[in-house]
Amino acid sequence: MQTGHRFRVNTPDVTHEVIDDEAVIINLESGHYYSLQGSGAEIWTLLAAQASIDEIVATLTRRYECEPSEARSAIDTLVGELRAENLIVSVDSGPLHDRSPADVSAPTATGRALERPALQKFTDMQELLLLDPIHDVDERGWPHRNVGDDAGRTAR
Repeated sequence: MQTGHRFRVNTPDVTHEVIDDEAVIINLESGHYYSLQGSGAEIWTLLAAQASIDEIVATLTRRYECEPSEARSAIDTLVGELRAENLIVSVDSGPLHDRSPADVSAPTATGRALERPALQKFTDMQELLLLDPIHDVDERGWPHRNVGDDAGRTAR
């Protein structure tokens, strides 16, 4: 993988949120959802901020007791899985979104070893996620009713 390469979340097909130490990622096109914990959630957060692979390696080696080659291997493996699932796409051209240096900073080493991130994939709610009305939203977002839905009722 190119060291300065950057990725972004494959929006609008993918939505995500990091809660505590877990990244929850939903592919609205496939109906699959995913979980990343620990270093995986940290890598996801940095990818979502469009940090370069070099920046992510530097962040992990500051945060964990690991060699840059170990961090790069873990990142490359996870990025490959995320790309295969269409959760992230390459940033080839165009401006990067605004981000501050805090987006790619991390505290100093915690003394913990780097655990290789594991992308967990869940397909048990695929039918529900594909039927979810969140797919049928307009520019106002959800949960506004579209004009003409349930005639006589007002959107909240």
